[in-house]
Amino acid sequence: MGLSFSSHEVQQNLPQIPEGASAAVSGPSPDQVVAPVSGNSMGVLPGEVKPGVREIHLYKDERGKTGLRLRAINKGLFVQLVQANTPASLVGLHFGDQILQIDGRNCVGWSTDKAHRVVKKASAEKIVMVVRDRTFQWIVTMHKDSTGHVGFAIKKGKVISLVKGSSAARSGLLINHYVCEVNGQNVIGLKDKEVMEILATAGNFINLAIIPTVIYEHMVRKLSPTLLHHTRDHTIPDI
Repeated sequence: MGLSFSSHEVQQNLPQIPEGASAAVSGPSPDQVVAPVSGNSMGVLPGEVKPGVREIHLYKDERGKTGLRLRAINKGLFVQLVQANTPASLVGLHFGDQILQIDGRNCVGWSTDKAHRVVKKASAEKIVMVVRDRTFQWIVTMHKDSTGHVGFAIKKGKVISLVKGSSAARSGLLINHYVCEVNGQNVIGLKDKEVMEILATAGNFINLAIIPTVIYEHMVRKLSPTLLHHTRDHTIPDI
């Protein structure tokens, strides 16, 4: 059976652009990692995670695998895991993408098990999927200052505090959200130190894809740390 949220809970956790970026701020504690962004804010750019629907043609490798794991949530079907160097990663599927159709069949109401059975029985040469990009994610864009400091703290991948007056605070970054991507690169499952290294070597403008904690924790439930860290696609996207 898939996981289920009430409609009220889903609405609470759909991406919302904050007005006036009035998120509560606090200084980091010693065990928190502070990311390197502040300076002039570029604001929230939710359009960077395209809300449009697209069609992709997935296939299976020589072992009959796609590298894709799905998760049923609130009658919808979502991408839970995209493994590195697999057909799913090569066709551009992402954590949090919503699968609307598989080979012409609507997926509304499907369980996780049913979705995996359908994919397993599908043709190895082509599986046609209709996908909505990352329904529960949104983008916050910030600009590095001359010191390379960011203005928010993360712990185990989750934003837990903002630095007062920083670009992160002014841009509308929210606490209790997990960081999914940095400039398009998936960072789910990476250690905080590894995320910080990616931020440190990024350009002056940094786009963070974030997702509410309640959604994230349901999405990754039952995934082992090994799957999250070592098999997930963390490659740098082609620009």
